[in-house]
Amino acid sequence: MVMTKDVLFSLTKGVLAPQEEMLEVARKKGKLYIGIPKEIAFQENRVPLVPDAVALLINNGHRIVVEAGAGKAANFEDNDYSEAGAEIVHTPQEVYKANLILKIAPPTLEEVEMMQPKQTLLSALQWTTHPDDFLKKLITKKLNCVAFDLITDDAGIFPIIRAMGEIAGGASILIAAELLSNVNGGVGAILGGISGISPTEVVIIGAGTVGEFAARAALGLGAAVKVFDNSTSRLRRLQSQLGTRIFTSVIVPKVLEKHLKSADVAIGALRATKGRAPCIVTEAMVREMKTGSVIVDVSIDQGGVFETSQITNHTKPVFNKHGVIHYCVPNIPSRVARTASYAFSSIFSQIIMNMGDEGGFESLVRKDAGVRNGVYIYNGILTNQYLGEAFNLPFKDINLLMAAM
Repeated sequence: MVMTKDVLFSLTKGVLAPQEEMLEVARKKGKLYIGIPKEIAFQENRVPLVPDAVALLINNGHRIVVEAGAGKAANFEDNDYSEAGAEIVHTPQEVYKANLILKIAPPTLEEVEMMQPKQTLLSALQWTTHPDDFLKKLITKKLNCVAFDLITDDAGIFPIIRAMGEIAGGASILIAAELLSNVNGGVGAILGGISGISPTEVVIIGAGTVGEFAARAALGLGAAVKVFDNSTSRLRRLQSQLGTRIFTSVIVPKVLEKHLKSADVAIGALRATKGRAPCIVTEAMVREMKTGSVIVDVSIDQGGVFETSQITNHTKPVFNKHGVIHYCVPNIPSRVARTASYAFSSIFSQIIMNMGDEGGFESLVRKDAGVRNGVYIYNGILTNQYLGEAFNLPFKDINLLMAAM
């Protein structure tokens, strides 16, 4: 074929003309309907979203209903939430009409009755406190249930657990400082040290997040800090993170007993991955501690590190045994509920934003392995092996369910 001038023009006609641009079709964002009920668990003062986070989510198109008084214990007023754009309702039944329920404590059986089929629940798991029929009721309603204490981030860290550990660790030293003072019936010692006087000795049992932040707070006040743990790698990491050399030791009963005798403060900060925390300090060791010394057992929610520990509460937080003051409140972060609420809110708001961007809960679970790790019931199917074995219920692997879909 001979390419004449006319043929060439016809083939190239319009090439230089303006063309229609083909834009990528954006994923359809989901508009979430979120409910925040008032916490009814004993001395639970925290709230999952603060007003600033509520305003952010509402500005992104989500709808939020808050039960009246939900933030009061953390010093957030209903007016703060309404000005942020939330709807204030006066009965829990109205809150439980939402598609996504945010709570701190797990729901009671009465609250489960108010929940709607196919709802999504984001709360703590605390499976050891549940009655036998609790999971069955959640499964019967075909709910999606996510334990925020099992959610992981990109680094494989449990962000909620770490945030609450940071708060509990720092607060434990401040609590000990209060209990050493005359005002609270202590020996009248300042936690730390001043020029010419030997510093206060603080023994911390556990080199995890709680132990790290307890050590930071104690060092900041000028105390002499000694940390014990069964893991040399954790002790080594702690030294690196603190940026200073402190006394560290693996847990050898004779060595620990020796240093407890001279301690002014002892912090229990060991955690078990499952089951009870190891009881490290015997009653005989406590008996040998100085009169007026202070024990703060942060591990009491898992049974306690000290044999003499007994659960107390924020109303009556201490007791005296063998001349040693014991503070054994399980929920220390609730003591500083406003700070703890901000910590929860910063994590929850990002999860919710991602959920909306992905088009809803199911899309987020397929894509986000960290959130998927927290799912223990998916569309009425139990997906947590430990819960299945503990309550003798059938379960399926959440990853297999995702692959099948």
